[in-house]
Amino acid sequence: MGRLFGTDGVRGLANETLTCELAYKIGQATVSVLKMAKHKPRILVGRDTRLSGDMLEAALVAGICSVGGEARIAGVIPTPAVAYLARHYKTDAGVVISASHNSMEYNGIKIFNNQGYKLPDELEERIESIVLDNSEEIVYPTGVDIGRVVRVKNAVRHYEEFLKSTIDVRLDGLKLVVDCANGAASKIAPGILSQLGAEVYPIYDEPDGININSLCGSTYPENLQEYVVEMGADVGLAFDGDADRLIAVDERGKIVDGDQMLVICGLDMQKRGILKKNTVVGTVMSNLGFDKALEKAGCNVVKTKVGDRYVLEKMLEEGYNIGGEQSGHIIFLDHNTTGDGILTALQLLSVVKRENKKLSELSKVMEKFPQVLVNAKVSEEGKLTYNQDPVIQEEIKRMEDRFAGEGRVLVRASGTEPLIRVMIEGKDQREIEEYAVGLAKLIEERLN
Repeated sequence: MGRLFGTDGVRGLANETLTCELAYKIGQATVSVLKMAKHKPRILVGRDTRLSGDMLEAALVAGICSVGGEARIAGVIPTPAVAYLARHYKTDAGVVISASHNSMEYNGIKIFNNQGYKLPDELEERIESIVLDNSEEIVYPTGVDIGRVVRVKNAVRHYEEFLKSTIDVRLDGLKLVVDCANGAASKIAPGILSQLGAEVYPIYDEPDGININSLCGSTYPENLQEYVVEMGADVGLAFDGDADRLIAVDERGKIVDGDQMLVICGLDMQKRGILKKNTVVGTVMSNLGFDKALEKAGCNVVKTKVGDRYVLEKMLEEGYNIGGEQSGHIIFLDHNTTGDGILTALQLLSVVKRENKKLSELSKVMEKFPQVLVNAKVSEEGKLTYNQDPVIQEEIKRMEDRFAGEGRVLVRASGTEPLIRVMIEGKDQREIEEYAVGLAKLIEERLN
């Protein structure tokens, strides 16, 4: 991770660590590294529904215009829409103001290049150097060379048209409960699912700037589970605040996570002959059942570090076309360049329709091993030094020896928060819970 950019862009407490001044400078630096000889850099800007979005958008756009860039404002729109529309509109970059699944007091800035991919490390480092070290002179144009703001009127419609083009079936007959997390999917997701023929019951679709991700969405699907059962729905869909991830719920109210959706969609692609190199990409956090289900079906499994950027890098390097994370970030590279929750929902529902099976039946193809994830709260400094503490490392080694052959222990630093994530997988739920809680407590004691 860089000094500003984490695994998912710049993120921080809005108006404290992620200030208007910082957003302004990032806008300037982004234009500076993208300056073209033939035209003013055109930057597409989108955001989610959180309260600080207006403030940071204004600062970012001011920065873009102050150095001669053109800011094209798409308004409230999912993160993957910006990745797609940057290509569709042929802009030089796309910027999203969002903290994804984090609570409303946080916000972030994520930058895509003109192909809809996250910026390469060298460009992020150059932006960091301009912002933090004043490494390059900022040129302030005057007169006709000052940048302008353009409001994009049809961004949502163009994104919806793209989404509909990714499947060749209609969704008539499906009853869906859709949890929009009071975020960027609140209008788009229910609308497009209805257009495709589904009977849609949206929940948490009334954003007020404060309620984004609050006890709802992909990180809190419990209420969705209850709604699905109460309403006799076929499927529940839970997005996060910027709609780049999806967690599903079957008709019995049981969670279908990213690993299971990857298996369902990956095997469907294999059956239809479109699974490139017969391979599905996961991460080190993927459940052991993920590996076993795909291997049983004759599919290859490739693992990366946690973070959709690493999944994408591997897919691009090796030519794979589906990959993702247990958290619900799934990349269908034939269609979009980043995790896309609504796109994932459409791909999953198209399998349900083609196979004419309940989601619970489809998800049986993968048997999940019990898995416990516990977060240890540490300082930012502690997050970077946990693997140098001999007591912590000795305890991790002891646990790895205990679970060898029957599970695994994974400890890693969060890419976006001051947390150390402890994941233990094994056959006995109670035992792995005790071990995970104990290790997290030890980490907090040693590092705080």
